Amino acid sequence: MIKSINCWSFRDSNDLKGNVALAKKAGFEAIELALNEDAGPITWKSTEAKIKAVRRVVEDAGLKVASLAIGTGWKYPLSSPDPKTVKAGADSIRKGLDVAHWLGTDGVLVVPGVTTPEVPYDVVYKKTKGELAKLIPHAQQAKVAICVENVWNKFHLSPIELRDYVDSFKSKWLAVYLDVGNMILYGYPEQWIRILGKRIKKVHFKDFRASVGNGNGFVGLLEGDVNWPEVMKAFKEVGYTGPASVEIGAYRHHWEASIYVISLQMDFIFGRRSG
Repeated sequence: MIKSINCWSFRDSNDLKGNVALAKKAGFEAIELALNEDAGPITWKSTEAKIKAVRRVVEDAGLKVASLAIGTGWKYPLSSPDPKTVKAGADSIRKGLDVAHWLGTDGVLVVPGVTTPEVPYDVVYKKTKGELAKLIPHAQQAKVAICVENVWNKFHLSPIELRDYVDSFKSKWLAVYLDVGNMILYGYPEQWIRILGKRIKKVHFKDFRASVGNGNGFVGLLEGDVNWPEVMKAFKEVGYTGPASVEIGAYRHHWEASIYVISLQMDFIFGRRSG
């Protein structure tokens, strides 16, 4: 697997040059970048030339672009009853597919919808399927997969459902972005990995303490309830060799140290260090 880190793990995700330099120095092989609406190195208004300049910064530092996170899925869900919101969400995914192509990566992270008291689960299921189906031709043209992530959106609470959801599109351009820590409250990541198998295109590494039961339960790698030996065994069984992008916040003080600590933790998880 490729040792990668999400740009949100740095104190200032907008400091592209500084972050990729630090990531390389800490031993990472790749970085996951993000598409934002109106701020940061990559926005909805970024041109192809600007994106290719971003790519050069990453590659000149000796890293690869692991994937692209589209950070607007919560604000503009495809499940929204507001057509303008749905359009903004769809447009952001189209933009993300183009950006990912220009960056030389093959997958974008997508949060397709959010179940709420006003938008029932079955409506989210139906609406997101319909909207994502419209986007698959663009994904195919860009040669970039739309990767649906399991997040705390009260949707896709079962690996079997996510498996069947992805299979229903009958397209390799609709895949899974598996977050190892997000299902700890209601499942086991090693089971999700084995059930989803080859559908997994991208991976996030996080850890979580189920006893906390809320967002404060996210902790550093090896500090929570993820069974990392079993998780890595499952990844090996399904043949996943792509990037694992850690998504953990930086320390409050001496924040740069967190990047080195994460790198060391990942080395132990990958089996690159012992003792």
